Amino acid sequence: MKFIRKIIKPQDEDDEVFYGELKQLLGFKPKNLDYYKTAFIHRSVKVLDAKGNRVNYERLEFLGDAMLGSIVAAFLFKMVPDGNEGYLTQMRSKIVSRSHLNALGKDLDLIRFVKSTISRNRMGPNIYGNIFEALIGAVYLDRGYVYCEKFIDKRVIDNYVDIPALENKITSYKGIIIEWCQKTKKALKFDTYEDSGNEAVRHYSVKLSIDGQVISKGRATAKKKAEEIASRRVYFIYQEEIKDIL
Repeated sequence: MKFIRKIIKPQDEDDEVFYGELKQLLGFKPKNLDYYKTAFIHRSVKVLDAKGNRVNYERLEFLGDAMLGSIVAAFLFKMVPDGNEGYLTQMRSKIVSRSHLNALGKDLDLIRFVKSTISRNRMGPNIYGNIFEALIGAVYLDRGYVYCEKFIDKRVIDNYVDIPALENKITSYKGIIIEWCQKTKKALKFDTYEDSGNEAVRHYSVKLSIDGQVISKGRATAKKKAEEIASRRVYFIYQEEIKDIL
């Protein structure tokens, strides 16, 4: 017995507008709008399904992350036949990096679809990458692997993947500084602490010390970002030495 999935046509004006914009964004007709609606529900809305389970983009984000990683891995495996495991892993990490996905989501203006009780300026930059991955998860559930691959080829690989350029791109200054200090037997320390002052949004500051001497500082709304800022400053201070070692 054959089961035929019918295209779910928009039932109201809002659905009709969403369907039209989604079709243009994807490059093909979505079949089940419910998947895509879920991909843009922020957890702050507190939507529950019939069984009382939370409904938001986070589960689709998990699925989309896995699909994106596997499709990019297959692309690199095919395009770089002489790349070893370490090289391929590093290149995949650069393509699916959070900063890269945030840029993708922002370029596509996906934030316009998000349903949230939180103002956009309080969501943080990662919302763009999160919902982009959720959208990929929705595409996979709605149309399967082939359409998911086509979407990623069109929106990620064709427009944003330049292998020679990515080879020289640094995605983690902290990782480079840690590796450099390990190879040169230098003592590295990140002293991170909360530093919000009178600001409403929580901030963190970090002092980066090498061999007991504070070399740089960083400040941001997240600990990892503050450490990355401090590491980037150290990298440019010792850039020539680092290049000679790594």
